[in-house]
Amino acid sequence: MELISIADVRAAAEDVAGTVLRTPLVPALWDDQLWLKPENLQPVGSFKLRGATHAVARLDPAARARGVVTHSSGNHGQSLAYAARALGAPCTVVVPEGAPEIKVTRMRALGADVRLVPPARRFAEAERIAAETGAALVPPFDHPAVIAGQGTIGLEIVADLPDVDVVLVPVGGGGLGSGVATAVKALRPSVAVIGVEPALAADAQESLAVGEVVVWDVERTYRTCADGLRTNLSALTLAHLRERLDGIVTVTEDEIVAATGWLLRDARLVAEPSGAVALAARLFHSGELPGGRTVAVVTGGNADPHVLSAALTRM
Repeated sequence: MELISIADVRAAAEDVAGTVLRTPLVPALWDDQLWLKPENLQPVGSFKLRGATHAVARLDPAARARGVVTHSSGNHGQSLAYAARALGAPCTVVVPEGAPEIKVTRMRALGADVRLVPPARRFAEAERIAAETGAALVPPFDHPAVIAGQGTIGLEIVADLPDVDVVLVPVGGGGLGSGVATAVKALRPSVAVIGVEPALAADAQESLAVGEVVVWDVERTYRTCADGLRTNLSALTLAHLRERLDGIVTVTEDEIVAATGWLLRDARLVAEPSGAVALAARLFHSGELPGGRTVAVVTGGNADPHVLSAALTRM
């Protein structure tokens, strides 16, 4: 299986410039060896804007006019709607029932045609719409252009902290980890890129252990509050992670909630639970991680208010 290259990531950086915010590295006041990469500051509140923008930009004008379709619990859907609107393309998003209402509302506000379906039907419904309408299917992670777009985060990390030792990235479908690991390893082979996922949705850890995609059903993955990390890997992302990721750790629900509150209180960053898992690994599993100058990617901040309130209450 062909993996993306650093050249692909650099091409993506050119495509996303002007649409995607180049987020800074924020030093953690409580840890002089930790920096946060706040992708929650993107216009749609998530790193997903990078991959979505690159994917839409790569479509030829005729394909773009037919529109784009995806399946998403929220952040990729918002990002694709934003990118499609900017480039004049219609957008349909298939959303699993139970997705955070704040994300669904924002997708509609960005002009997306939102279709709510049972979680197990999200993939099939998106494929059906693409086949019927001729729209381009832009999946959340299982796409080379999407992976390359997410990899631009790695370019920025190395540019801003050349002597970085460790990069912590949340893992759901694996697109972010695949892209970031591609960029970081190409530029700084000695850097350890470590994936982080919820213990209640640890299919990526299991997949990496056995060497093939292991699918956890929705009854298992929907136990975690980190709704953006409930998706299984694809063959494409697994191939990237096996080749370029240095390891993966899991975090508990209590640790995720605590890290969400920590970001609010001590970093003044609004993060959804999925966006807080990398910090949770640093806070509670430092013994499982390599030492040194560490960057934790805060992937998104589209959390319902009650989630944020609960995180602060439980601190």
